[in-house]
Amino acid sequence: MVLKKLVLIAVAAGTLAACETGVNGQAQLTADGQRALIGAAGASAVAAATDNDIGKAAVVGAAAGALCDDVTPGLCQR
Repeated sequence: MVLKKLVLIAVAAGTLAACETGVNGQAQLTADGQRALIGAAGASAVAAATDNDIGKAAVVGAAAGALCDDVTPGLCQR
């Protein structure tokens, strides 16, 4: 249970760290932050459907989403 809380805190902190201020003064997510959230959500959904660890899947999915443009520049937008 403690591990799941730590994972959620890490994902929340990463999400907040991915924010930047737009030209209108509103906070918005960077492209890395958006991909990290999409990766975490997608991996969590697959893990839940296959009875695997959701927390670990969310961390791996978030990392994969955030690093997508660094590993495969032609596949993900910057």
